[in-house]
Amino acid sequence: MTDSFTRVARLAIVVVLAVVAAAVGWVLFYSVPDTLADLAGLLLVIGTVVAALRVGGRLAASAFPDYDVAQVAVEGPISRDGGGGPVPGRGGGTPADDIVEQVDAAADDENVDALLVKLNTPGGEVLPSDDIRRAVADFDGPTVAYATDTCASGGYWIASGCDELWSHDVSVVGSIGVIGSSVNASELADKLGLSYERFAAGKYKDAGMALKEPTDDEREYLQGLIDDYYDDFVERVAEGRDMDPEVVRDTEARVYLGEEARELGLVDSLGTRDDVEDRLAELLGRDEVSVREFTPEVGLTDRLRGGVEGAAYAFGAGLASSVEADDGFSLRF
Repeated sequence: MTDSFTRVARLAIVVVLAVVAAAVGWVLFYSVPDTLADLAGLLLVIGTVVAALRVGGRLAASAFPDYDVAQVAVEGPISRDGGGGPVPGRGGGTPADDIVEQVDAAADDENVDALLVKLNTPGGEVLPSDDIRRAVADFDGPTVAYATDTCASGGYWIASGCDELWSHDVSVVGSIGVIGSSVNASELADKLGLSYERFAAGKYKDAGMALKEPTDDEREYLQGLIDDYYDDFVERVAEGRDMDPEVVRDTEARVYLGEEARELGLVDSLGTRDDVEDRLAELLGRDEVSVREFTPEVGLTDRLRGGVEGAAYAFGAGLASSVEADDGFSLRF
């Protein structure tokens, strides 16, 4: 079905419904006018036509859709519920489950032949990031990720599940690393006369607790967790991006501007949004594509909250994900 035929068919549906609605409205409300009823009838006719145009537009769009590529956006910190989390300056993002739902909806839409993943995120939590990556990787068709301002950590994790990654020449890309942290307030507690009483089952249950000094064994245990997460991160990126794992390790969790990221193989190509759409058309063997954005329902509060994001965090300051353990140790990669 050609684009010109689709446009003509959609227009025909709208026009026919508008004409029918106008005729019906004229007969019902205006064919037998009388004084003030003339004005009221005319207004009712106009209202009927407007309503018909809206319904006709929806029916035409449903019968003859004008899109063949779905866009799903991952913006802001990645978390299960879209909240900013405990880190000051971390803005709100889109709930990961909503993003996965939109990817699945695109996959189920028979009109969608390719997926465009727009990325502007400094990273986020482990499992939500991986859920999005898996959904994208399972999409049956070409998948292209496009980094705008920032594609770091968890964002890059998601991009590694796509066929290609594009970015601007000044996009911030990378931050493939892991960090573990815990506030050590044991000396402050001593000065304040506070003491830590341990009631736990298991040697390492309270490893990283803020009110006590960690032992060498606990430090080794926590570092082992970080190393395991890092190895997994490197392996998945290397596999998804078809890169040598040692090349990924050599980035040492740094972030790069688009041009340098491309030279290192972290990005496939540089370009604008138009360039990305041209590439999608090439992958689909068409002259052009039409993109429809698949978006979840987002309340006004969430929209306002998502407009604020800390500059340091947005610069990809090493967060791909965070796991808040109940013993006070925070693990991120």
